[in-house]
Amino acid sequence: MGALTLISPRHRSLRPLVEAAIHNELRLLQSGIRRTEQRLQAFEARYGVSSQEFLRRYENDELPETPDYAEWVGECRLLERLREKADTLREIRFAN
Repeated sequence: MGALTLISPRHRSLRPLVEAAIHNELRLLQSGIRRTEQRLQAFEARYGVSSQEFLRRYENDELPETPDYAEWVGECRLLERLREKADTLREIRFAN
């Protein structure tokens, strides 16, 4: 578990500011997740295979290198990173 202490010379509480920043970042991440999922659905419809199956085949060198496939792989990896970041933000709890 990570811990973070914030200190400010101002007397105002930092908690509302930090909570709002986290909420805003989570909103942006969720928007990015939706857009990325839509792009993945377009690839899945175009090629008739799920992204999970595509990745399995791609990583096992069963598919050729093409610009579309490179973009598809990038979108898959982007979605994974966006979800990890969103999960991390959702798990943040304030001690006081």
